[in-house]
Amino acid sequence: KIIHEYVGRVNTGTADVSVAHMRSPPGWVEPGQRPEFDEYTVVLRGTLRVEHEGGTLEVREGQAVHTAPGEWVRYSTPE
Repeated sequence: KIIHEYVGRVNTGTADVSVAHMRSPPGWVEPGQRPEFDEYTVVLRGTLRVEHEGGTLEVREGQAVHTAPGEWVRYSTPE
C-alpha cells in the first residue's frame, strides 16, 4: 500500500486525527489495530472491507466510514 499523509503525526505533529490518501492493491489485508485517533476513510475507487468488533462493513466508492479512537479495526481491499 502507498500512503500520502496530509495531516497527522508524521507531517504536522497532530495526534488527534489522520488525513491521508492511501492506495492499496487487490487482496491487501492490514493487521488489526486500535488507532489512538479519529480515522475518517473515504473510498474514492473500489471497495474497502472494514472488520470491527461488531461485524464487517463493505465501504464502496463514494462512501465513508469513521473509526473512533481505541476502536478495533482491520482494513482490506478485496477487489
